[in-house]
Amino acid sequence: MTNGPTPPPADVDDIIVCRDVHKWFGSFEALRGVSLSVKTGEVVVIIGPSGSGKSTFIRTLNRLEQHQQGQIIIDGIELSHDIRNIQEIRREVGMVFQSFNLFPHLTVLENITLAPLNVRRWPRDKAESIARDWLQRVGIPEQADKYPGQLSGGQQQRVAIARALAMQPKIMLFDEPTSALDPEMIKEVLDVMRDLAGSGYTIVAVTHEMGFAREVADRIYFFDKGQIVEQGPPAQFFNNPQHERTRLFLSQILHH
Repeated sequence: MTNGPTPPPADVDDIIVCRDVHKWFGSFEALRGVSLSVKTGEVVVIIGPSGSGKSTFIRTLNRLEQHQQGQIIIDGIELSHDIRNIQEIRREVGMVFQSFNLFPHLTVLENITLAPLNVRRWPRDKAESIARDWLQRVGIPEQADKYPGQLSGGQQQRVAIARALAMQPKIMLFDEPTSALDPEMIKEVLDVMRDLAGSGYTIVAVTHEMGFAREVADRIYFFDKGQIVEQGPPAQFFNNPQHERTRLFLSQILHH
């Protein structure tokens, strides 16, 4: 699993490679030697109890959190203190959070085109055309000229997904994207994520939605206390978990 002496060499298909990643907050070790890799086009779902390090881990993948030990390599570029590397990686990695983080004073279209105009330096007509395409794809083309405050939570989260995708990233990270939503809005966001997963995007998602994990993931990683306890394809993970800690977690979460 994770505690071997040296992780295997990176496969040429691996777009994300993490080797023995550690992260401390003061004296608290939030990540305790996490090693995993994700292939291009793979959908990886991370689950685990609160405080297990899942969100901290996914935030290290685009340097929102800085790891103190180990290696993180994204699309061949190592995440280091080099600000150019960080900027280059952030251009290729889209992220969607629990909260939608939309700018309230900008319209939906303006929110989505902001980064393509300023970071990618695309002409406005290209940025707007791509933004409208993504709004169509996430099912809310008619909301382009509204402000975030005029939308439901589920609509705002779909705008946030369109905003991340408008940058044409190679990797999409989702950090519990449905946890702030009302139950009836969760499905509309998961449907968009299912569509993306079926389209060949490389996705790493932290989620509590076990049905989504079972249906869409190529592999599931179970985190507990800052470590990977278990990993495997969904069928094995849900039907035949190897570790007592995993069985306990699944029994608690699946029988609610």
